[in-house]
Amino acid sequence: MMFAMLAQLFDPSKIGRAKGIMEVCIGPDAIRLEEFVAVARYGAKVTFSPEYIERVVHSRALADKFLAENRVVYGLTTGFGDNVRKIIPQEEAVLLQINIIRGCAVSVGDPLSVESVRAIWLMQLLSLGRGFSGIRLETLSMIAECLNRGVTPYVPQDGSVQYLAIEAQTNLVLMGEGQAWYNGKLMSGADALKAAGLSAWTPACKEGLSLTNGANSATAVSALALYDCLVSTQTADIAAAMAYEALRGTILGCDERLHSLKIHSEQHGCAANIRKMLSDSGIMKKNIHAKVQDPYILRCIPQVHGASKRFVKDCAHSILEEMASCSDNPVLWPEGGDGLALMGGNFDSTYASGSADILCMAAANTAKFSERRTDKLTNRYLSGYPAFLAENPGVDNGYMLVQYAAAGLLNEIRGLCLPATADSIPTCANWEDPVSMGWWAGKKALCVAQKLYYVIGMELMTMARAFDLMPVEEREFSSATLAVHDKIRDVVPPITGDRHFGPDIEKVKTLVAEGEILEVVENMTGTLAF
Repeated sequence: MMFAMLAQLFDPSKIGRAKGIMEVCIGPDAIRLEEFVAVARYGAKVTFSPEYIERVVHSRALADKFLAENRVVYGLTTGFGDNVRKIIPQEEAVLLQINIIRGCAVSVGDPLSVESVRAIWLMQLLSLGRGFSGIRLETLSMIAECLNRGVTPYVPQDGSVQYLAIEAQTNLVLMGEGQAWYNGKLMSGADALKAAGLSAWTPACKEGLSLTNGANSATAVSALALYDCLVSTQTADIAAAMAYEALRGTILGCDERLHSLKIHSEQHGCAANIRKMLSDSGIMKKNIHAKVQDPYILRCIPQVHGASKRFVKDCAHSILEEMASCSDNPVLWPEGGDGLALMGGNFDSTYASGSADILCMAAANTAKFSERRTDKLTNRYLSGYPAFLAENPGVDNGYMLVQYAAAGLLNEIRGLCLPATADSIPTCANWEDPVSMGWWAGKKALCVAQKLYYVIGMELMTMARAFDLMPVEEREFSSATLAVHDKIRDVVPPITGDRHFGPDIEKVKTLVAEGEILEVVENMTGTLAF
């Protein structure tokens, strides 16, 4: 029943709309992607529904029952990994859980972003709260309180194959260990909890394992990357519509009859988006038959953008399914009242992390077309505009180096497209072989998605400049693209000579990332197809 509802979780009208959500209740149904991002990125509050509370309490009763009966259950009465052969006495059950958190906290390097750490905790609330993990309600409530009160663990981000080191570093803080930020200050975990009005926690049987187990961290950062790729690839259609006008293209490249011969709904949708945005463009009417056909960079936009959207949409299916799943091991199955512990491999993150690898390729295809459109506009031999769109070419460099930056980012994106999940390095005395390498897959996908925001932002900046330079008598822009130009001009004034373009880039990138460019257009056109 849960999986039948997943088709309803992907709604193009919600793309880029996470910022406006103030509270997210975790209940019997899966939460939406924009709700996930609202908590992780924008600080929306987390609450639990009565159904969530009931299933967690019921599952915890099973864990207590299994411990009292001294059943042989992995991680509850046995050691971990290759130590599964060791039976743990009941009097050491709590120490076993403390030690897995402490012993696995080995990641190194610079800390994760606040949003990534919050995403990991939220993903644990979703997965462990499904009612099959045996975790206590008070433990999940403490995580929710840390999220709601702004306690963020300091989590070194390098050196994890899938989840153990990252999730252990995250949950050290619950025990009053490690470090955390509170109100912008880095302090000990104990001091952060105290400042937030919380007390240090001690894990009960199975809880240390559950909090360092599963696909949660890889899924969490993959979900953030997915959201960003959805926003970017949709906004890329808007930049493409502006390119058709700025480069005086022929809208016949988006003709519905042409695209009807390809059985790809995303290609149809991209072409329809461009036609819709340019429906009242005098420039398009004037240039429809001005040339035989455009170069690839305009003519193949629906095909390439459409393919990238298909990749992203397929990834959305897998990541949203993982977000609605329980990825713990073992799971406690409430069979007949006596209950059953099922040991298996639901912790594997290949669905989410394989999708993260594919997101990188989708982003690279979107970025390569965006960068080429930026290059075409700044190249006086191809654009029909002054060299590099400068006010005084020669003395002024104009947007020359903006295109350089886009090219550099594209190179970095391509370098991150090597799939992490194709690799496997055995761990735990070969007990864990193969290994998904899911953490790196998700982390690099989020890195790529952020770079794509910049590439799209640089293109939009360049398009706005071309609009400024178009002869007055030709400025019959569509109402949608002109609104985008004006939105950009709200934060970035026209150039009258060279200046420091870094702040301009950051401002336009923020407009893209916050969904504001998309909102400007959809307020005029309605929801764009994805």
